[in-house]
Amino acid sequence: MSRFAFRPAFAVVLAVGILAGCAGRPVATAPASEPDQGGADPLLAGSGIAHVVVGEAFVTPATPDDNVDSPAVWIDAAGRPLLLATAKASGRLKIYDGDSGAPLGDRGTPGTGVGQFDRPNGIFVIGDLAFVVERDNHRVQVLRLPAFASLGSFGEGDLVQPYGLWLQETAPGRYDVLVSDAYMAGTDAHGEDVAPPLSALGARIKRYAVEVDAGRLRARLTGTHGDTTEAGAIRIPESLWGDPANGRLLVAEEDTATGTAVRDYGLDGRFRGRTLGLFKAQAEGIALWACGDGSGYWIATDQFKDRSLFHVFDRRTLEHLGAFAGRVTGNTDGVWLHAGATPRFPDGAFYAVHDDQAVAAFDWRDIARGLSLAPRCPN
Repeated sequence: MSRFAFRPAFAVVLAVGILAGCAGRPVATAPASEPDQGGADPLLAGSGIAHVVVGEAFVTPATPDDNVDSPAVWIDAAGRPLLLATAKASGRLKIYDGDSGAPLGDRGTPGTGVGQFDRPNGIFVIGDLAFVVERDNHRVQVLRLPAFASLGSFGEGDLVQPYGLWLQETAPGRYDVLVSDAYMAGTDAHGEDVAPPLSALGARIKRYAVEVDAGRLRARLTGTHGDTTEAGAIRIPESLWGDPANGRLLVAEEDTATGTAVRDYGLDGRFRGRTLGLFKAQAEGIALWACGDGSGYWIATDQFKDRSLFHVFDRRTLEHLGAFAGRVTGNTDGVWLHAGATPRFPDGAFYAVHDDQAVAAFDWRDIARGLSLAPRCPN
């Protein structure tokens, strides 16, 4: 999520006390602000970074008052793709036709109750469930689709400033859920957020075992993760995405002061010693094109203000294969890659938030053609 695009008009100070690896939730003395790094907005134009231009298939109508953050796709019983997106400022979910971008209404209202949202950020759809991270309710709420009926929430006692999430189903109705937590250590004299010291970064990722059975939600915190070395620590986390076939968890490091990047962690939460440091603006949304044989592609966002750059890496080796940008899509927070066929996108589609107010769609065939990638998985 952009640390530049949206900042509350009031001054806030967050004081937290953290012990490295502590499972308990630090106490916040005031409403949390987004980690803010200030400075001029970096631009792709004139950066000299090699990339190809891939035209958007569509961009949804702009709704600036929503502050759109992250998308996800759900396929309904009729095979129609529904594109969901979190709206931070308005406290709701936006619904679009995933093939055309046409608006289909909103779900939820602002608040702290069941079916309400306070600063929703990350979203993940699996089966007929949508997991929605709410930063200011310090929780993850789980909804049953297509009714968007809330099954409950978890994390209220552990999460401070949650943003992104990734999960996998480990058995029918059982999920391993990883949530990034950007707790800060207050603000400096200029009102800028201060990241905790390295020793306090061992709980940047919270892990939960979640069960959904007969409409009942049960969850428990099973661990906290985060490297505390100079090379592997995540000072400002948000996006993360896992790859069980290759035992990998990629985590975006948004801190520009120490070098924004994507770090290679294992699914056990340990830093594996490799950092992808090609990012010049701010590392943001991460997605995976996953084939059944273990091959595929990672896409990771560099959040330039004018036009976002999307780096593509080999799934297994993390070799950089190139980068693309849209014609208009910029200042991207969350992304989602749907590899399944839809009527308009027979080989899948890549969705990216545009400038906090819309969602853009890219036909995978156009991306594959532009970067000489495989248009579909091997049979």
